[in-house]
Amino acid sequence: MNASKPRAPRTEDNRAGQPRLRVCTYNIHKGFSQFNRRMVIHELRERLRTLDADIVFLQEVQGLHVRHSARHADWPQRPQHEFLAEDFWLQTAYGGNAVYDHGHHGNAILSRYPILSAHNQDISDHAFERRGLLHCEIALPGRADPVHCACIHLGLTGGTRRRQMQAIVERMHTLAGGKARLIIAGDFNDWRNRADDQLCDSLGVIEAFAGERGRPARSFPATLPVLRLDRIYVRGFQVESAQSHYGLPWSKISDHAALTAQLAPL
Repeated sequence: MNASKPRAPRTEDNRAGQPRLRVCTYNIHKGFSQFNRRMVIHELRERLRTLDADIVFLQEVQGLHVRHSARHADWPQRPQHEFLAEDFWLQTAYGGNAVYDHGHHGNAILSRYPILSAHNQDISDHAFERRGLLHCEIALPGRADPVHCACIHLGLTGGTRRRQMQAIVERMHTLAGGKARLIIAGDFNDWRNRADDQLCDSLGVIEAFAGERGRPARSFPATLPVLRLDRIYVRGFQVESAQSHYGLPWSKISDHAALTAQLAPL
C-alpha cells in the first residue's frame, strides 16, 4: 500500500450492505521508542498506515512539546494526531489531559469517516496522574445511527482504575445508552484483568480478543508481550478477527504492541 495516498473506500461489505470496520488501538509513547532512546514519529506514521484501520484509538499523543520541537529538526510542526492522520484519515479528535509548561499530551481518535461530535471528559483520580475519556460519535455508511467511540488511558493503581472505569460506565450510559453501537479502546493498564467485571456486565460489551469471558491479548512490552494492558471492547458488532502487532519492527517504535480488530455490524 502506498502510504502517501489517501485510502480507497473499503469494498468488503457484510450481508446487510454495511462496511466492515477495522479498528486499532495503540499507545504511541509520545512518538519515542522504548526508554525514549530516539524520536520515531515518522516511522510510526508509516507503520500505523500499514494496518489499514478505519478508526484508530491513540494514547500518549503529544499535542504540543516546545522542547522537543527545539531539539529535533524533524519534529512535526503540527500536533502528532494531525501529523499521523494527514492525507490518510479524514478527521481527528484530540483530548489533552496532562498539561505542563512546555506542552501537553493526551488521547486521540483518527477516523476515515465523519466525526459528528467530540468531547473530552476529565476522569483523573488525583492531581499527579491526569487521565481523560475522549468520546466521539462517528457516522458510518448505511446506518442512520452513529457509532460511539471512547478512547481511554487508565491509571497505574487498582483503586484508581476501578473509579475511572465506573466513570466510564456512567458516561457511556448517558451518551450511548440502550443498544447503541459502542467501541471502547485504549491502554487500560489492567494486568489483573478486572475491567471485564465492570465494563462487560454494566455495558454489555465484549473484548475483541477474549470474547464474552476470556483473556485479552498480551500487549506489553512490545518486544515480547507479557502483560495484558490494552483492550478493544465492542457492542453491536461481531468480532471477525483480532491481532496483536508486536516484535520487530513494532518494538522499535513503542513499548506497547498495536492491537487491531475486524468488526462486522450486527
